[in-house]
Amino acid sequence: MTLRFDNRVAIVTGAGGGLGRAYALELARRGAKVVVNDLGGARDGSGSSLSAAQSVVDEITAAGGEAMANGASVTDEAAVEKMVTFVKERWGRIDILINNAGILRDKTFVKMSHDDFRQVVDVHLMGSVICTKAVWEIMREQAYGRILMTTSSTGLYGNFGQANYGAAKLGLVGLMKTLVLEGAKYNVKVNTVAPLAATRMTEDLMPPELLAKMGPETVVPAAVYLVSEDAPTNAVINAGGGGFERSYVTLTKGIHVAPEDMTAETIAARFAEISDRTGEMVPDTGAAQGAVALGGR
Repeated sequence: MTLRFDNRVAIVTGAGGGLGRAYALELARRGAKVVVNDLGGARDGSGSSLSAAQSVVDEITAAGGEAMANGASVTDEAAVEKMVTFVKERWGRIDILINNAGILRDKTFVKMSHDDFRQVVDVHLMGSVICTKAVWEIMREQAYGRILMTTSSTGLYGNFGQANYGAAKLGLVGLMKTLVLEGAKYNVKVNTVAPLAATRMTEDLMPPELLAKMGPETVVPAAVYLVSEDAPTNAVINAGGGGFERSYVTLTKGIHVAPEDMTAETIAARFAEISDRTGEMVPDTGAAQGAVALGGR
C-alpha cells in the first residue's frame, strides 16, 4: 500500500525549516499541493521573513511539485483568513492542515514573565485554533478534512523550565478531543503528533550524539499517516529517532463511596485504591468519564 495525496491540498504551518519543511516536502512528493506557511521569525518569535518559506517552495517546484509560500503569522486572524481564502480560490479546496508553527521561551516558572507565557500559548495553542477555525467550515462542507495538532512530551509528561510550552501543548490535546467529536459526521479527522526531533527548537536542549539520531525525517512517517485518507482519528502518536508509540489519557476504575463517606479522610485512606491502574480505561468522551464517576463501572 502506498499513501498518495494526489489532488489534495495541504497547509503546513511553520514549514520554513525543521519538521514543517520535512512534512511539506514529503506531502508534495506524494502528490499534494502544499502551502508552505512560515513567519520566518527567530526561535523566540521575533522578526519575520518570507525567504525560508520560499526556499521550501523552490525545493518542491524543482522536484516537479506544486506549492506556494505564505508568511502569515498563525496568531494573525485576518492574515490567516486571507491565506485560506486565497488557497481555496486558487486550488478549490483544503484537505489537510498541519499545525506545526511554534516558538520557545524557556525559563523556570519563577523567572518567566506573563508575556513569555502568553506569547508561547498564543503561537502554539491559539495559533492552532485560528488556523483550524479558518479551514473548519471548508472541510465540513466538502465532507473531508485531516487536521494534525503538534503536542510534546513536555505537555504530556512535563519538562523542567517549560511551563508555558507544556501548558500550550497539552491544551492542543484537549482541543483535538472535542474537534474529533464535532468533526466525525463530516469526515473531518483530527490527530496529534508528539515529535522527538532535532530541529532549531531542540538544538541546544539535547546532546549532539542524540540529536544525530533524531532528524525530522524520523517523525515524518507518523505525520503523513495521520493526515492520510485512511487515517484514524483521536490518536496521539509519539514519533522520533525510529520509535513510534501511542499516548492515551487513561482513567482508573477508582472507587465509589456512599454520601456519608465523602470526606477528605476517605480519599487519604483509599488513595492507593483510587490510583490502582488495574483495569484502567480510556473514555471516549468527558461524559463517559462522568458515567464512571457516578458509579457506572
